[in-house]
Amino acid sequence: MTIQTIKAGKPAAAKADLNAQVRATVEGILADIETRGDAAVREYSAKFDKWSPESFRLSAQQIQACIASLPPQTIDDIKFAQAQIRRFAQIQRDSMKDVEVETLPGVVLGHRNIPMNSVGCYIPGGKYPLIASAHMSVLTAKVAGVKRIIACAPPFDGAPCPEIVAAMHMAGADEIYCLGGVQAVAAMAIGTETLPGVDMIVGPGNAYVAEAKRQLFGRVGIDLFAGPTETMVICDDTVDAELVAVDLLGQAEHGPTSPAYCITTSKKIAEQLPAAIDTVLSRLDTAPIASVSWRDYGEIILCDTDEEMLQESERLCSEHVQVMTKDPDWFLQRMTSYGGLFLGHRTNVSYGDKVIGTNHTLPTQGAGRYTGGLWVGKFIKTHTYQRVLTDEASVMVGEYCSRLCGYEHMSGHKEQADIRVRRLKKV
Repeated sequence: MTIQTIKAGKPAAAKADLNAQVRATVEGILADIETRGDAAVREYSAKFDKWSPESFRLSAQQIQACIASLPPQTIDDIKFAQAQIRRFAQIQRDSMKDVEVETLPGVVLGHRNIPMNSVGCYIPGGKYPLIASAHMSVLTAKVAGVKRIIACAPPFDGAPCPEIVAAMHMAGADEIYCLGGVQAVAAMAIGTETLPGVDMIVGPGNAYVAEAKRQLFGRVGIDLFAGPTETMVICDDTVDAELVAVDLLGQAEHGPTSPAYCITTSKKIAEQLPAAIDTVLSRLDTAPIASVSWRDYGEIILCDTDEEMLQESERLCSEHVQVMTKDPDWFLQRMTSYGGLFLGHRTNVSYGDKVIGTNHTLPTQGAGRYTGGLWVGKFIKTHTYQRVLTDEASVMVGEYCSRLCGYEHMSGHKEQADIRVRRLKKV
């Protein structure tokens, strides 16, 4: 068995000096917003986005004006995408059941699935107006039953992006703000005079937004620690180099540090892929970004067997994994470490990112080893409860509990059990 790296990329981890600079900048912004509230938010918005309106929150009239500015086809397309995402999210929600069971005579245990009270959804919109992120976060939170949903997106070309605003509103956002960057995440998490804070922050963003979420985690919940997007194509001779190139570059356009991996048993694809990449780049408007990403972080790995391709995919644990082989289900049944899986040549990551119904907020940087992506369950807390119905049951459990507490030398815990045994035990 032989695994050959035909083209290697740089290590995906960000440089330590950049991380330190990002951390320090974000720390300062968060501290300032906590101290000065709305005034600090306004200053950072003016500084970073050249945006300082009378109110960051959009009125009902402003929202309707954004929607009215869009052609009917755009509205229909948003509705179609949201219908798919809502349908799958509802199926996932319906799979989560409250439980109650009598585990011993007179002892009842259960759990309830309770939606969060408030969530802040960040929708990126500086470089690309990511309309789909509104569906993925706001709509999913709505299906989960979250009571208050805030949605924030930065201005695009000096104004609220009509498509994003429409998607936020149609997904069910209760409050919509034209506000971006760390200042938006901080305002939602910390709260200001005009924007009451939330319980959880979700949504992708640049390195500064990701670092803000990291620093705020614990104070509020977050969906994921997100790094640069990653993509992987696992393929054999059932597809061609052009299709592989398109699918790799489709994600590489996100940014110049986005890893893109081709793992293949096809020597032909391994040899033809570099030229195919150049050909596809020649027809992409985003080539200046995608070409750098492929140059620095693209990899071609040639394997002898499916087992070797599986081994490499598990090692790399990519956010997106496309499997285009004669038997994609072989990988579905065996893969354990990835963000989202795209099976067969008829689908691709773009379908998942934009419209097909699965959520596009997925784990990066190896996090697929311990977590999945955003889904309705992320917005729901599963809380347990207990009930003891009879004196006899309380005494029986209490006697066990008393002895176990004694072994741990926890006298206060032991007395909680003992007082019930003394009072309820029939002489």
